[in-house]
Amino acid sequence: MRMHNADETCGIAQAAVVLGDWWNVLVLREIARGHVRFDALAAEIGLSRNVLTERLGRLVQRGVLRRSLYQRRPVRYEYLLTDAGIALVPVLVAMQDWGDRWVLGDGSLTATAEADGAEHARVHALAGTRLPDDLELPGTRQEPLVPPDSRATVLFTYPGTGVDWGEPPIPGASGCTLENRHFRDAWPDFRRADVAVRGISTQLTYEQEQFAKAEDVPFPLLSDAAHQLAAALRLPVFRGAGRLRHKRLILIADAERTVRHTLFPVVDIPQAVAETLRLAADFARTRPSIP
Repeated sequence: MRMHNADETCGIAQAAVVLGDWWNVLVLREIARGHVRFDALAAEIGLSRNVLTERLGRLVQRGVLRRSLYQRRPVRYEYLLTDAGIALVPVLVAMQDWGDRWVLGDGSLTATAEADGAEHARVHALAGTRLPDDLELPGTRQEPLVPPDSRATVLFTYPGTGVDWGEPPIPGASGCTLENRHFRDAWPDFRRADVAVRGISTQLTYEQEQFAKAEDVPFPLLSDAAHQLAAALRLPVFRGAGRLRHKRLILIADAERTVRHTLFPVVDIPQAVAETLRLAADFARTRPSIP
């Protein structure tokens, strides 16, 4: 691609050179979702092997991806994000937010979703999706995203706590403290059912620690400030108070990190927590004991 001389000092132009075209963006999207092997990438994107090989080679050359050998006979590689590639994840999530709002939506800023919208369909299609093995998030406690010794894990995402949303309020963004309190109050019932609970926002860990201490939250609050979970599952987000934030939803995963149930949008918080407990406890009862 021929570039104007002025583009040599333009970060947007240089980033466009690396991203290249929409196939490169989709390759990065799928790798962020955990599809890191060639055949999985080809199947998910529907790209010919020759074109995919060329795109992967270009992204490796640009320093966005690196190859990691996982099989010697025949030789097979996984394609993993480098530090430069990881730094592109928030860009992918921001693109998704823009597409959900301005292309697939009507431009409204909201923390909820329409029942017949693209975000609703995407979240409910997560049932059966497995979280990437290496996906972990920092949090208020040193505990895994999905503990293997629990029969089920509840992952509830929320926009943020202790945030002044300004005027007018963003529809669906309030109630984060209330949601945490309801999960906190139901925590003994989740424990008796051998179900773990994780609260997730894009707030920084120190912000979550302050809230957890003030509200006596008994379960870990995990930080997706780097948008790894949002990118891996293509979760709906919105921009509020200068930050990309999760829309409120609930996932129930098994010990093998596979999503079994989804609740979205979450409008009635007490009812959603009660329904989550029912679904998670019912699922946990059908699972064999964890040794």
